[in-house]
Amino acid sequence: MFISRHWKAPKFLIALFGLEFPFTVAALAFFGIASPDTYRTVLWNEGAKHGWNSNPNEVLYAAANYRALTVPMVWTSLYVSTFPLNDNLSKSAIDEILWISITNFNVVISVLSMFILLVKSVMYITHTFPPLLSLFVHALLVALYAVSIHGQSGSDMSDPQHPQPGAPWYITQSCSVADTSAVRGFCQQAKGAFAVTIIMCTIFALHIPLALYSLIPTRAQRHARTTSVESSSTETIDPKNMSPQSLMSYRQKEWEMGTLPRTPGTTGAMKSPMTPRTMAFNTLGGTRDLPLREHRGGGGGEV
Repeated sequence: MFISRHWKAPKFLIALFGLEFPFTVAALAFFGIASPDTYRTVLWNEGAKHGWNSNPNEVLYAAANYRALTVPMVWTSLYVSTFPLNDNLSKSAIDEILWISITNFNVVISVLSMFILLVKSVMYITHTFPPLLSLFVHALLVALYAVSIHGQSGSDMSDPQHPQPGAPWYITQSCSVADTSAVRGFCQQAKGAFAVTIIMCTIFALHIPLALYSLIPTRAQRHARTTSVESSSTETIDPKNMSPQSLMSYRQKEWEMGTLPRTPGTTGAMKSPMTPRTMAFNTLGGTRDLPLREHRGGGGGEV
């Protein structure tokens, strides 16, 4: 059993590449604008004003009173820690923790997606992008974007008085509920970023069944593989155990290029194999009955 290295639906694969490019650019734009904290804290504060989620000021209160507070993943940004805050953390440790955020994670995966898209496009053009490699690459991308979807739509249960059991308000509600036009614009950007993330994850997920389908060899590929294996092992195979068709092919190859005698009259250590044309020539008399040579020989002299 072997796996195929050729794509069964190349047009569909090219269509996925073409569909992936504009949404990758959109993801770069959305996540680049959102980084490091363009609107996430603003949306968090807007939800707190309406009682839909916790209040971002709780982070400052917890830090001032040396209380541990785990910030929900959906609200993490460059300036908000994703780990419990306490007085035992050094400044260097806090700086390292603050870098870990859902906003920065989205920027990283969007840049990685563009890089992978360019590389795999070149590899496909040069016929060095097999389905097996595509399977591993897109499975990794699906996992990364699934984490991003989970982070953007996570719950906020840090405040028992204002729990948010599902996705944040800017996903579940209309942006018109915001108080100002600026917040409504930020809400629309967050919605767009979330939609692009889902679309990107869906596109990468479509690559997986296509790669799995292409890994299964066709009947023609299996036949060519079997013929190649039989051809490479003709010297060690026993003709008695061969099928009639394989035996006929084996005998034909033996007759043409294998065990016939060498061509007589050649000089040197290397001699040419006997071919059917040479064999017929020698059977008809070879060089003994050439009429032109006899004529010149009977002319009685050199020209």
